[in-house]
Amino acid sequence: MRRIKILPIVALIILLLSACSSTKFDGSRTGNESQLIMEYKVLNKEDYQILELENGDTVDFKIVSESGKVDIILQKDGEKPVYKGVDIPTSSFSVDISESGKYKVSVIGKNAKGNISIIKRHSDK
Repeated sequence: MRRIKILPIVALIILLLSACSSTKFDGSRTGNESQLIMEYKVLNKEDYQILELENGDTVDFKIVSESGKVDIILQKDGEKPVYKGVDIPTSSFSVDISESGKYKVSVIGKNAKGNISIIKRHSDK
């Protein structure tokens, strides 16, 4: 009889513990040296893409933030970020590049839902 009383409690504990494992990413991602495009139902991690940028290029950002928090950092290796945004709301903006090189764009999500589009636009030289 005692086993019968304990069995539902053990089953409930196992169910609650299995629900604690959080999903890191549920969505789609496309990235190359010119862009990073992500659409996500869940983003609970850091993701990044290396962009090949030239002096005079512009990087266009489009963020749709439905819930949670998204931070974005655009930085040339070992240097001060050319852009750093924390808890970015739905917005569109551009960042001009003044020095050629490889830039890392990092996207950090915390319980985030939405999408981002980060695309290099060549200068009209």
